[in-house]
Amino acid sequence: MKHQGNRQQSPDVVNVVADDDRDTVLSLMMGLRDEGLETHGAYTAQQTLAAVLKFEPDVVILDIALGRPSGWDVAQKIRDRHGDERPMIIGVSGIYKKGSDRILAELTGINHYLVKPYQPSELLKLLAPLRDATPADFKDKQRDDAH
Repeated sequence: MKHQGNRQQSPDVVNVVADDDRDTVLSLMMGLRDEGLETHGAYTAQQTLAAVLKFEPDVVILDIALGRPSGWDVAQKIRDRHGDERPMIIGVSGIYKKGSDRILAELTGINHYLVKPYQPSELLKLLAPLRDATPADFKDKQRDDAH
């Protein structure tokens, strides 16, 4: 999952990877950490919501078929608690692939939707704007979030 190209040193981008498949979580965590990103794992909806509160991530990579409650429900709870801007939620599914699933993703506050199997480069492309941000960008964002 090595990112090609030059990028500026940026503040840590914090990620939470949520999937009921432990191998998926561990693989994604290793790959994202290899990219220099702070990454935490969760295997249930409750763990995911707790991790979002604890780590205040910039990104949540969320399996839609997470279990009960579903990834749809988790995304909606995150948006209800934290608003629409942050964290970025990337929904991931190998089951829910229809156009109507993408519409539901938008309605529940999911910013991006990837269908399994996807290439690591697709995920890194979605993370690139956060990774390439300058420290000033993060300060401006934090100031805006405070208001």
